[in-house]
Amino acid sequence: MFISNALSSLLCEYIRKPIKIILKIYLPTTYINQSVPPVGFDHRVRGLFMRPLLFCAIDTMRTYIYVDGFNLYYGSLRRTSYKWLNLTSLFRDILQSHHQILKIKYFTARVSARPTNPYKPQRKDTYLRALQAHCEEVGVFFGHFLTNKIRAPLAHPSNGPKVVEVLKTEEKGSDVNLAVHLLNDAWLDVYDSAIVVTNDSDIAEAMRLAKNRSNKLLGLITPGAGHPFQQLMQHANFHRRIRMNSLKKNQLPSPIPGTNITMPKNWHSQQLIDKEKTG
Repeated sequence: MFISNALSSLLCEYIRKPIKIILKIYLPTTYINQSVPPVGFDHRVRGLFMRPLLFCAIDTMRTYIYVDGFNLYYGSLRRTSYKWLNLTSLFRDILQSHHQILKIKYFTARVSARPTNPYKPQRKDTYLRALQAHCEEVGVFFGHFLTNKIRAPLAHPSNGPKVVEVLKTEEKGSDVNLAVHLLNDAWLDVYDSAIVVTNDSDIAEAMRLAKNRSNKLLGLITPGAGHPFQQLMQHANFHRRIRMNSLKKNQLPSPIPGTNITMPKNWHSQQLIDKEKTG
């Protein structure tokens, strides 16, 4: 007996508990083992006599992944030594095996040098070159950063000035680019499942349209430990988090094979320090 492909996909992505109540629809109660495992890709549900009763028959799903680079960096990477991240192996680690990752679209912007961080642009450019050289599924799409001087009130003013001049940096275009690509690729029917990597609620409407108008399976992967926005969750068929252990074990090689691209020195130094701390 087989479950339809669409139902199987939802079961294997979403349900993380015993499926006794589902099996009762199909099988006599006497054949249901109390220790039935969760449904998963190619997992068998066995009865009292250890004979296979049900299979999750799932075809591979053409999967496109849309990464909000700004949100990924500030949500998961900024204060870690794991910035040399292999996106392809990361998402293969997070997603179940029936997802055939055809494309990873990484939306970001080029950064400018600061007096306190003059080599930041070179480090980012090195990482993007490494990513594209090593991960054939990855494509990079650029927005831009705007930095302006603004006047803002101090949170805890003393006897001095209560308003000061600060630099405000905003990324422009990346969220719009992600939304447009998500919708355009849905209408072109290049994917069965789209995975959105962000916790930016501005993407919610694009997710709604892609899911409801095109009948696509939508996944949400959120960076960091914060709660995902409900505006995003209501349009996702399933949700995953990027955890620190996944970042640690999914790093690019250095140097990148066949190239002279190596991890930036201070990133490498930070990794060595972290290794010493953890023994």
